[in-house]
Amino acid sequence: MLSTNTELALPPRLAQAIANPLFPALDNQLRTGRHISADELESHSLLQEYYSELEAFYQRYQVELMRAPEGFYYLRPRSTSEINTSILSELEMLVGKVLCYLYLSPDRLINEGVFSLLDLQEEVLTLANETALLRMVNQRAGGSDLDRRKLQDKLKSAIRRLKRLGMVSAVGSQDKFRISEAVFRFAADVRTDEDPRELQLRMIRDGEAVAGDDTLNDSESHESEQDEQEDEL
Repeated sequence: MLSTNTELALPPRLAQAIANPLFPALDNQLRTGRHISADELESHSLLQEYYSELEAFYQRYQVELMRAPEGFYYLRPRSTSEINTSILSELEMLVGKVLCYLYLSPDRLINEGVFSLLDLQEEVLTLANETALLRMVNQRAGGSDLDRRKLQDKLKSAIRRLKRLGMVSAVGSQDKFRISEAVFRFAADVRTDEDPRELQLRMIRDGEAVAGDDTLNDSESHESEQDEQEDEL
């Protein structure tokens, strides 16, 4: 028999949020590590309108619904969270830092925010030490052509993973993408009076390829399957 205790009833606005037909898909995206930016208009509007209610809702699962200063939303697991997560690799974190650097660059306005995999590869090799990059892929890398091809494959894989997190979105052909403001997750530690692009550049060159406010996570259960199935980007 169902309990009739009214103390257990959902607050009206939380009930409205959960009853919204967009909520199931949005909830699944958030739980798999996706960042919801203003580009995803309907989902972003839902989070914006019911933020306080959904913030309390997710606290029951030991996760925090975060609203970044740049306006995007994401879930931040606590140590006691029951949501499965996996930490991004060092190379994936570095790619995120470089994407944030590109987002802040004048080229983003010139290119209408669109970049290619080749743009990313060139920027990564320009900003970071190639030897260190190759060793992120293979500790025994000696700089051979094979090592460089493996690095290119890993960069492509990193973009696919960050795409699932809502950091980039595909544009037209498979090698083009647009960077979302959600990449500012990788710049949380550069919110100072110093020029953010210059500070970001220095951190990339110093090898500080880590998230600033907390560790970025991706859903562990989705990673291998989607890497095999996703051909775009």
